[in-house]
Amino acid sequence: MKKLLLSLALVATSGLLMAGGDLVEVEPVVEVPVVKEVSENNFYAGLGIAAVSARDTHASLDFFGEEYGQDRLGNLDFIVGYEFHRHFAVEARYTTSIAYEDIVEMDGWSIFAKPKYPVTENVTIYGLLGYGNVQMDGVDGFIADVDESGFQWGLGLSYMINENVDLFADYKFLANDFEGIYAGSVTEVSVDSVTVGVMYNF
Repeated sequence: MKKLLLSLALVATSGLLMAGGDLVEVEPVVEVPVVKEVSENNFYAGLGIAAVSARDTHASLDFFGEEYGQDRLGNLDFIVGYEFHRHFAVEARYTTSIAYEDIVEMDGWSIFAKPKYPVTENVTIYGLLGYGNVQMDGVDGFIADVDESGFQWGLGLSYMINENVDLFADYKFLANDFEGIYAGSVTEVSVDSVTVGVMYNF
């Protein structure tokens, strides 16, 4: 008898529970985190002022003093680049003389692969590895004719002022034993450059 009453109570209770209609399966609410898009300034352009040593390969390198067989130049460097990654960019440069000492004036172009390493949030060191051309012509009665292309390399440091503006300084070896006429003699010439300037990230 007790079993019968218990069974009837269970049936009545389940009937009351089902009286409200069909049961609806409620899916758990999953919050999807909002990912903010980070804008990247991939294209950049820059302008630099360069101290250049153009010399007979046998002459000594001296950016600050007069050396026999060396001409010191003041150049403008124009730079455009594209940053593929915070550790790598590709860069093109054009340089032209705006001042010279006494023998030659120079124009040149370069294409560089630019590996980079951020030392701090603002400071980055980088390398320059690529290919370029150097052209030199004589001035003030000196005879010079150099127009050669070859491997170029460099090292540099940049400092981020803000999201768009960087200051930089770098050294580049633009010519190694390029053949030509320098100061009236057929010889080989080398060219080194130290540049300081500013980059703007678009």
